Amino acid sequence: MGSIGRPHGLRGEVLVRLTTNRLERVAVGAVLHAGDRRLVVAEARPHQQAHLVRFEGVTDREAAEALRGSLLSAEPIDDPDTLWVHDLVGRPVREVDGTDRGRIEAVQANPASDLLVTTDGALVPLVFYVEQRDGVVIIDPPRGLFDADSDEG
Repeated sequence: MGSIGRPHGLRGEVLVRLTTNRLERVAVGAVLHAGDRRLVVAEARPHQQAHLVRFEGVTDREAAEALRGSLLSAEPIDDPDTLWVHDLVGRPVREVDGTDRGRIEAVQANPASDLLVTTDGALVPLVFYVEQRDGVVIIDPPRGLFDADSDEG
């Protein structure tokens, strides 16, 4: 859900770059994990394109420096109306007409719309996602999306 960058100041704050849009991940009291280490957010505030965060027990620059480069994870948030990458990766993909499109290998960030990356290398903008039915991701792509030699653009 994010990564820890450089220390900021002398009180143990670090720069955290989020890869999630869920700001409750850096709310006071939130529990994050950096590998096997459990970190509890003591303070956080927006700073440029990231957040300055101080974790409980991290009280000086040296302790903050020890966290630099750590990848952060957190327990899944139970929100049935939200699509989660971990719920999509590995799922079979079918068009609404039943055409099998393999499996989702990854979800790639993209400014216009995140992309579903299928096992055959196709990129399907998430805007064409319809629903999950019986563990299968149903998509409704435009005609020609899967045609490698398509003249349509």
